[in-house]
Amino acid sequence: MCSILIIEDDPSYCKMMTLILQMEGFDVCTASDGLSGLALLREKRPDLILCDIMMPEMDGHSVLEALKGDDTLADIPFIFVTAMGERQQVRSGMSAGADDYLPKPFSAEELLAAVTGRIRRHEMIRMHHATSAFHEEQAFLRQKITRREREVLFMVGQGATSREIAERLGICPKTVEVHRANLMKKLDVSNAAGLARWAVIAETDAERF
Repeated sequence: MCSILIIEDDPSYCKMMTLILQMEGFDVCTASDGLSGLALLREKRPDLILCDIMMPEMDGHSVLEALKGDDTLADIPFIFVTAMGERQQVRSGMSAGADDYLPKPFSAEELLAAVTGRIRRHEMIRMHHATSAFHEEQAFLRQKITRREREVLFMVGQGATSREIAERLGICPKTVEVHRANLMKKLDVSNAAGLARWAVIAETDAERF
């Protein structure tokens, strides 16, 4: 199960993000300021961090600086959650090493697309360092899924919603949900992030499908 740390001082946004991500099967921890957020991520390394910029005690930029200064934590995907008036700070944050930013207000679909997209990219990097296991997973995938399931898998990996997938493939959303359910069962995953990981494998093996 993928774990996500949310560092956000706005209780309503923190609660909303937590609920959305938990419904998708993510393991979520939360902190209301940068100092407690750093303490949490050093206690239990998350797979991704969602971090507000303007916070008491320690702002998002300071959290990112501390993260990048620790070799054991520097590779954790980091997404800034930003208010409308913080665009200049976003640019400096991206220059400092943030992977992405999510402007408020945002929808559940936008949140999930940002999270699954970033985890997917991180997984691609990781897989390049595990070539033997990667080839075994490619072979497993070829045996398990159909061409249509592969198309759905690609789009899930890109963060597309069931409605968007249905429109692109010319099928109804209920059919998409059936394909997603079949994929999760065949690949033994519980959420979109798990499917996104397999989407990376499918993309690198596209000529074999």
